[in-house]
Amino acid sequence: MKHDSIQIRYGDTILDDCVSAIIVPEIAMAEPGYIKTMTAGMVAHSKHEFHAMAQMAYYQNQDEELDVVSVSAPIRIEKGTEIEEISSGMLIYRDSSGVFHVVIHELLNRKKMLEATNRYCTRWVRLDI
Repeated sequence: MKHDSIQIRYGDTILDDCVSAIIVPEIAMAEPGYIKTMTAGMVAHSKHEFHAMAQMAYYQNQDEELDVVSVSAPIRIEKGTEIEEISSGMLIYRDSSGVFHVVIHELLNRKKMLEATNRYCTRWVRLDI
């Protein structure tokens, strides 16, 4: 794994070109405080980057332009020694070329998950929560 990137695993798939990720477990639909973020280069403007990611993913989904992969296996996100795993939820990530992608567990409502994430990130920026 590269030290300046985030690695994503689900099933037999391994992606190591991720620079920013929003981790959204299914419970975040009821309690948004469970949403977590991860970035390869923790910088002062990160929360604005995550807000833009959530908003762009939401809009790209509405326009049917979002790259979405449905999975049944747990999603594992690693950056160095930091590891997160979600057995049911969604991951929004940005690759090094700036393209947004979503990995979401089958049977979850993508639209509602993206709406909840967008709302949370908007409040985070506005209220500095």
